[in-house]
Amino acid sequence: PAPDTGRAAQSEPAVEGGGELTGRANFFGDDLNGQVTASGERFSNDAMTAAHRSLPFGTRLRVTNLGNRRSVVVRVNDRASGGRGLILRVTRAAARELGFERTGSAKVGIEVIR
Repeated sequence: PAPDTGRAAQSEPAVEGGGELTGRANFFGDDLNGQVTASGERFSNDAMTAAHRSLPFGTRLRVTNLGNRRSVVVRVNDRASGGRGLILRVTRAAARELGFERTGSAKVGIEVIR
């Protein structure tokens, strides 16, 4: 889990009111289990949660793997930097459901569902 800087990236497009954003997602390693996230809760790779650079904690997102059309709903509870097209980091459980646990990342669409 990354520290919460309280600032959004200047170049990151906003996702508001059901809009969709596309980019790459990856997942957290198991070594972070039990650590405290930026929201203050304990990280679990078995949960359906995610890290996003600027969306409010508690925001629910529908994440769709654009390569296989599989989707899951995750809740934002941490912060992640958005380097090299990365728009989201998810737990291993979410990556497994989305079908990219083996490859490590995938192109995804994210939609705010609140």
